[in-house]
Amino acid sequence: MVAISLVLVSFTPLYSIDDVVAAMKTGNANQLSKYFDSRIDLSLPGKSDNYSKSQAEMILKDFFANNTVKNFVVKHKGEQNGSQFCIGLLQTKNGNFRTKFFMKQKGDQQVVQELGIEVTE
Repeated sequence: MVAISLVLVSFTPLYSIDDVVAAMKTGNANQLSKYFDSRIDLSLPGKSDNYSKSQAEMILKDFFANNTVKNFVVKHKGEQNGSQFCIGLLQTKNGNFRTKFFMKQKGDQQVVQELGIEVTE
């Protein structure tokens, strides 16, 4: 029993898609960036590129400062070949944004490699 307990305790917690959804609901760029890969494809209205983790966090801080988040509603989420994805609606004081993100296994955890936020029609 002790050996099994030690093995279970030694594993680092795996990030899940639900952790990212919770961070999206708060609009907290600092919390959200914890789940980013070292580089991330980030697409926002007027900005789209591959950024370092810290650059992406700063860009999202600016976006959330200008678009105060009220809620994030999951429309669809799933898994394919070990990767996870989520499509949802980011509700802000300035309107709604269609949002999608993709997570991929890297080492022993899932990390966000792509995040897209676009204005809904």
